[in-house]
Amino acid sequence: MQSRLEQLKSILQETYDLEATVYLLNWDKATKMPSGGSDARARQIALLSRLEHEKFTSDEVGRLLEDLTPYADNLGYDHDDAGLIRATKILYDQRRRVPSDFVEEMQAHFAKSFSVWATARPKNDFATVQPYLERNLDLSRQYAEYFAPYDHIADGLLRQRNYGLTTEQVRALFAELRSELVKLLTKITEAEPVDDSFLYGDFPKAKQYDFVKKAITAFGYDWERGRMDDAHHPFATRFSIGDVRITTRASETHLGNGLFATMHEAGHAMYEQGINQAYEPSPLARGTSSGVHESQSRLWENRVGRGKAFWQHFYSELQATFPQLEAVPLDNFYKAINRVKPGLIRVDADEVTYNLHIMLRSDLSIELLDGSLAVKDLPDAWRARYESDLGIIPEDDKDGVMQDVHWYSFHIGGTFEGYSIGNILGAQYYDALLAQHPNIEDDYTQGDFSRLHTWLKDNIWTHGRKYTTRELTQRITGDDISVTPLVNYLNAKFGDIYNL
Repeated sequence: MQSRLEQLKSILQETYDLEATVYLLNWDKATKMPSGGSDARARQIALLSRLEHEKFTSDEVGRLLEDLTPYADNLGYDHDDAGLIRATKILYDQRRRVPSDFVEEMQAHFAKSFSVWATARPKNDFATVQPYLERNLDLSRQYAEYFAPYDHIADGLLRQRNYGLTTEQVRALFAELRSELVKLLTKITEAEPVDDSFLYGDFPKAKQYDFVKKAITAFGYDWERGRMDDAHHPFATRFSIGDVRITTRASETHLGNGLFATMHEAGHAMYEQGINQAYEPSPLARGTSSGVHESQSRLWENRVGRGKAFWQHFYSELQATFPQLEAVPLDNFYKAINRVKPGLIRVDADEVTYNLHIMLRSDLSIELLDGSLAVKDLPDAWRARYESDLGIIPEDDKDGVMQDVHWYSFHIGGTFEGYSIGNILGAQYYDALLAQHPNIEDDYTQGDFSRLHTWLKDNIWTHGRKYTTRELTQRITGDDISVTPLVNYLNAKFGDIYNL
């Protein structure tokens, strides 16, 4: 069996490297590529995606997995080789359903659509990108049909990024969470508002980046295996465990969004940097799911970056960087960066309203997929949902339906849910951390995040894709996915800030 396993690993190394090359081309497309390269880049990405898909879903891989499955069963569930065979079979069974020609067509469209979106969004030009979004919807529906029969059309799409969860399960979690968020938001809107006026002014981007680079270095982001660049929409990407990059963006008239977006992406990147090196190159050398990935990025962004303990150490340095903050007490600053106020932009949203942004996107995605909403009507539907859910109406499409890159560069359905699943999981994982290290936030006041970094690496990151989301959560918390820890955390934190 060892020779069969080595044959499988050899093929997986090739597919891993092909996939990494696609990621590299996408990173360059979003950061460095001149606009004139978009058509050729779409063709290149599509070709490599098809070649990788053909190799991974080949009959040879299927035969090797069939031969190796009894061997894996005898190794014991936690054995690394058993995990590799199990994770590869899950991916193989999913991806085998989708023809390689369709993958090529879909990836070419995504690449073209992204380039159109990147140009059209600053111009507030939804009409230009509308036909690309309509084509994306057609492709997304076709993709979903490869996973029929299903209980819901979005199930196959959700499974790609959050294996083991169904649309019905996620919607039930969201409904429970939404009820609690609305109650908390109602109390906050009736309380004395928080002043955040001092976060607006002149905050040069370069100084913001200098500061936040120091912060994420303290977190444990390894610059020998990473770098940071500007992009239209912040993201993290990895080409290997030794090359995990982040992108970000910042406003020079508002302090905060750029800082927290960078912390968020560093959370993603540290996860990928922390995976067991022995898993590379193979499907194990990736994060478990988008939900678990977002649990890490949102944890570093919010539990750490928006926590008072972090700023007890870093606030004096921020004041030195931006002297206009010298007269602002720490408590006032802490409340300001946690101000709850419904806004238009998801990535800038506070912790209480953030999940409402995700839920309306999830609902609109499902309506698009099931045919109850047409793309041409999406801008109006978007404005109606923002008015009903958050009490505000976008003045344009740039900060409305065009603000997120996801629908314009990936399939519709299953792409946004991971953010809220991540918030839910992150609260559960952090409770497990506190049970073992109840005073760990004292470390943060000294600028020391080594215990947190080590705990996350040992309990989450090192496992890569060895366990599913629910298996990993059970190992860490002894429980299934639950909204209760997140609800308790939000009520405690914002109850204190708003004297509820």
